[in-house]
Amino acid sequence: MSFFLGFKHGMKEFGHCITIIINTALLFFVYIIGVGITSIFAKLMRKEFFPKKPDSGKKTYWEKLELGKEEEDYYYRQF
Repeated sequence: MSFFLGFKHGMKEFGHCITIIINTALLFFVYIIGVGITSIFAKLMRKEFFPKKPDSGKKTYWEKLELGKEEEDYYYRQF
């Protein structure tokens, strides 16, 4: 009986190790593809997602949100 309990414990440990390896590999590739390609395209288009150096001449970094007024039905049927 102890053989089967030991086998069960060993398989459980093996499963945890495989899970760690697979998750690490998958997350690595997702990060490289997602963040890496996005970064390359942003650099090619010269897009800055946040200012790298503070501008002492600016009073604030907030940007105006230009929202227009929509029809009343639009607000009732948003989802």
